[in-house]
Amino acid sequence: MAVKLFDLSGRVAIVTGASTGLGRGMAQGLAEAGADIVGIARSDQSATAAGVEAAGRRYCAIAADLASADAGDTIREAVAAFGRADILINNAGMIRRADSLDFTESDWDAVIDLNLKSIFFLSQAFARHCVAAGQPGKIIHIASMLSYQGGIRVPAYTAAKSGLLGLARIMANEWAKHHINVNAIAPGYMVTDNTAAIRADATRNAEISARIPAGRWGEPADLAGAAVFLASAASDYVHGTCLPVDGGWLAR
Repeated sequence: MAVKLFDLSGRVAIVTGASTGLGRGMAQGLAEAGADIVGIARSDQSATAAGVEAAGRRYCAIAADLASADAGDTIREAVAAFGRADILINNAGMIRRADSLDFTESDWDAVIDLNLKSIFFLSQAFARHCVAAGQPGKIIHIASMLSYQGGIRVPAYTAAKSGLLGLARIMANEWAKHHINVNAIAPGYMVTDNTAAIRADATRNAEISARIPAGRWGEPADLAGAAVFLASAASDYVHGTCLPVDGGWLAR
C-alpha cells in the first residue's frame, strides 16, 4: 500500500528548467517513480532526456523562454506531447546579484517576470486544463531559503521567492475544491549553476557550510523524494504548504 501511494505510473509531469540542476534531479526522480516527463527549458535537454529514458520513461523536450512565452500555448503544447498532464513543477528561475542601492529596474523586471509572473500564469493555464478535463492535478513551486530569509544582494530574487509562498497558499485556497494540490519545496543551499558564484567565494562557502547541520551542500538528487511525495497520492490531503529540503539550515 505504501509503495503504491508514491507510484506515478501513467502520469505525465511538466518540469520547467529541466535541462540542468534541480530540474534535472526532479525530472529523474519523477521518472524513476513512473512518470513520463515533458521538459521545458531554453537550453539543451539531451542529458535530462537520456536519464529519463534510461529509467524506462518517455521524454519530450520543449524549447521556450517562459518569461515571454504565452502560458496557455505552452501548456497546450505540453499536454499534446503525451495526451495528458497531471503534474506541474515550476522550477525555472534566474538570479541577478547587486546591492539593493544599485539594483537596476531591468534586472528587477527580468527576475520577477521569470521567477514569479510566469509561474502564476503557467499555473493558471495548467489549472484551467485540469478543471476543463475534470481531472485532479499537482502543482509544485520551487521556493528557496530566501522565501524565509532576506539574503544579501538579491532583492528581486528574494521578493519573487517570498511571493511564491503566497501564490502556493492562495492557489491552494481556490483550487483545492477542484482536486488540485498546490504546494512548494524550498531547497537549501544546493550545488547548481545559480550558486556557483557563492561556492567560488571561499569565505562565504565556509560560512554557509558551517551552518548546515547535515554538513554538506545539497545535490539536485536530494529534491527527488520531496518532488515525488508532493506529486503523488501520498500528498492528496496536503495543500498550501512548503517543504524545506535544506539539510537543517532553517533549524539553526
